[in-house]
Amino acid sequence: MSDKIRIGIDLGGTKIEVLAIDREGRELARHRVATPRHDYEGSIKLMAGLVEQLERETGRSGTVGVAIPGSISVVTGLIKNANSVWLNGKPLDKDLSAAMGREVRCVNDANCLAVSEATDGAGAGAGVVFAAILGTGCGAGITFRGRVHNGPNGIAGEWGHNPLPWPSADEFPGPACYCGKHGCLETWISGSGLEADYERTIGTRRTGREIVALSAGGDAGAEAAVRRYESRLTRGLAHVINVLDPDVIVLGGGMSRIERLYPALNAQLKHYVFGKEFATPIRPALHGDSSGIRGAAWLWPKDPD
Repeated sequence: MSDKIRIGIDLGGTKIEVLAIDREGRELARHRVATPRHDYEGSIKLMAGLVEQLERETGRSGTVGVAIPGSISVVTGLIKNANSVWLNGKPLDKDLSAAMGREVRCVNDANCLAVSEATDGAGAGAGVVFAAILGTGCGAGITFRGRVHNGPNGIAGEWGHNPLPWPSADEFPGPACYCGKHGCLETWISGSGLEADYERTIGTRRTGREIVALSAGGDAGAEAAVRRYESRLTRGLAHVINVLDPDVIVLGGGMSRIERLYPALNAQLKHYVFGKEFATPIRPALHGDSSGIRGAAWLWPKDPD
């Protein structure tokens, strides 16, 4: 039996979090510090130091995986599409491997969510898991038998940058997206998308949490916004089911905590899925906000030796 620990790092734009788990997934130690923003070398040094700290505390060496914004280009080997822009164009996995004296695996944070939930979360035991982050943005990851599927372009699961399916006349062409296109799912079904939709129709800026609370309190404008959100999320997931037909769909991020989404999705999806049948379980992420970092730790097999 291996006595190695598994170390996960969540490299965010404002914080870096590290976690050590044992081979059964039990948490051994965790630390969180502020990200040295726009300081690439400082970020490398800080992450290496945090790993050393975990290994001193546990008295055990570990494999290391990192949940990153963006992804590693299969063409250049460099980070691309990261909203933490100081990472773009950098060989992050190679630099971390050199700093830590071992191979370090770096995977998109949505893919890490999928790995976590497929390993010992809401998708445990499922062959194909589609896991989506519904937060400030909208991303997703796919696992087959617990392993990440990246695809030859390294973008498998980039669901948020597909157009909203079956748009109504007032949904076309849709809001501008930072990717340069209009009407991407991210502009509709992220938390930011709900807030922007509410502001366009009501004229007042509210947080997603406030909109949901107003809806629960009987506010007609907020209720209409939440219903539009449910419809758009339903249509987006219908395309996933039609193309991939996963064994389970797991939702993470702040919007996944809205309990009414789950019965709404189950009621509406059969009207959009080809064949008018729908039996796919849709579940909130079991590990919540810890899924990304746990997935980074699980990027290595359970017995890496």
